Amino acid sequence: MKVIHKGTMVHGGIFVHLRHPSSAQRLELNYYPSKNRFYEKYRPGTEMDHLGFWADDVDRTYAQLIRKGARRAVAPFSNGRERLAYVKDPDGVWIEFFGVDKRKQKSRRNPK
Repeated sequence: MKVIHKGTMVHGGIFVHLRHPSSAQRLELNYYPSKNRFYEKYRPGTEMDHLGFWADDVDRTYAQLIRKGARRAVAPFSNGRERLAYVKDPDGVWIEFFGVDKRKQKSRRNPK
C-alpha cells in the first residue's frame, strides 16, 4: 500500500490514508499523542478505534442510521472541505462517515 494523503486533525491527532495501486479502497490509520483526548494507552485486548466509510451524503447517511437504531457518537460536522459524522455499532465500535462537504462546494460555485 502507498500513502496517498496524510495530515493533522483539528484536535491534534495524526492520520494517514493508504491505498493499493490496483484498488480504489483506502485504509486510514490514526495516531493520537498522549495528551490528546482520544489517546488510550495500549494494553492487551484494546479494541479497534473505528472504521471509516466514504458517503456521498454524510448528513443523510447519519440520519438514516440513527432512524434505524444506530447510537449517536458525533453529529455531522465540517472539517475544511470534508463532512464527517460518527455512530456506534452494537459493540460500541465507532463508525465514521466522511465525504465532500457539499454545502461548501455550492458556496464556491455561487459566490455572493
